[in-house]
Amino acid sequence: MTEEPSPAATLTLSDGGLFSGTSFGAPVSVEGEVVFNTGMVGYPEALTDPSYRGQILVLTHPMAGNYGVPARGRRDRHGLPEGFESERIQVRGLVVTDVSESFCHWSAVSSLHDWLAEQGVPGLSGVDTRALAKRLRHVGVMPGRLGPANLAVRPPDAESGDYVAEVSCREVRAYGSEGPTIMAVDCGMKANILRCLLKAGAKVVRVPWDHDFAAASWDGLFLSNGPGDPKRCGALVQRLRAALALDRPVFGICLGSQLLALAAGGDTYKLKYGHRGQNQPCVDADTGRCFITSQNHGYAVAPESLPAGWKVWLRNGNDQTVEGLRHADKPFRGVQFHPEANPGPTDTAFLFDRFISQARACRT
Repeated sequence: MTEEPSPAATLTLSDGGLFSGTSFGAPVSVEGEVVFNTGMVGYPEALTDPSYRGQILVLTHPMAGNYGVPARGRRDRHGLPEGFESERIQVRGLVVTDVSESFCHWSAVSSLHDWLAEQGVPGLSGVDTRALAKRLRHVGVMPGRLGPANLAVRPPDAESGDYVAEVSCREVRAYGSEGPTIMAVDCGMKANILRCLLKAGAKVVRVPWDHDFAAASWDGLFLSNGPGDPKRCGALVQRLRAALALDRPVFGICLGSQLLALAAGGDTYKLKYGHRGQNQPCVDADTGRCFITSQNHGYAVAPESLPAGWKVWLRNGNDQTVEGLRHADKPFRGVQFHPEANPGPTDTAFLFDRFISQARACRT
């Protein structure tokens, strides 16, 4: 029996660019900001990273799907999803050069195609993702539409969604029973961040992004990663500003670091094409030590905007953008990269231990 050929599909960019290929996953049309990731592995984790909410993801590695997808619904001892960073696929669409029709891995239960189809997410294969990534580097990330080849519609504004509210938890939940209490503000928190906080010896109280944490009792405040423009979280910035007056330890990752800068009185801006991958060098401004980091962000902190008392802590080794900021005297720190790195290098995992140690000292 001859198999039906897969239908043709296209990715249409807002600048008029057109990339044609073959449809896989769900046979639907989607719109979103088109971004690229340079990682060689980790598509189950990347596709479920809430920071990609509202985006069409381009994987520059030439093959995807060769090690399949793990079982859905599995939980670790903390009740967190195993093999994924959240409960569902967060990207709106996926673009690859080649998608493997077969898979082989001890934990895999399905193909990448079946997983995307199961969750209603379209994929596009047969695309020269190197040429596409070069276009996005030259022009910048832009809105796009992924769908059938005969559908030519100009993409809408990719920044219109209230993405943080969509990916944040809906209710307060506690993890762990011992150690300093960490108030973890969920703006789209990756599951491995919670694991790292717990491994470092904390009791974690996970709260929605709009929770009034400034009035609560905690030893340390954690601000998670998340999607979109940090300036759309004005109410959260105001609450954070009040929390900083308490002089307790505060640690932010990715969007959390940008929110910390805004609360301090600084400013943020949109990067041309962002940093997304597992190979970004970050240099400590004080020691010169370089860390290889995992990243996923499209915004950065403007260094000249930081007020007195705040310092640029780390810079990106490629473009010198701010990768970390800290207060000179108070226990406030933020990093653009992901110390929990799942997958990716764990050079900076020690930052969780440092934060929990500060919170423990605050409690005593």
